[in-house]
Amino acid sequence: MTESQSFWPVECAQGEPDLFVCLTCFDEVFKAKMPVDGCPGCGAIAAFEPFSLDAIREWGTENLIQKAEGLPSSSHTGSDQPASSI
Repeated sequence: MTESQSFWPVECAQGEPDLFVCLTCFDEVFKAKMPVDGCPGCGAIAAFEPFSLDAIREWGTENLIQKAEGLPSSSHTGSDQPASSI
């Protein structure tokens, strides 16, 4: 999927999990946002649940853990743009 994807921002309180994992395919994870059109991997709608990075490391696949670790670590979500474009 090379097309630009739209996301719903998700407000996460300090200390609450902010990594949203698709519970249908367990292969997609997003930080403080969820895709509007469903999971880009499997197409599931409303199948995302919040988890902490530590929780994902306990049960996640190697691929999912790598994706989660590659997301920005800031607890403040700010904008939807990558840090390099700010």
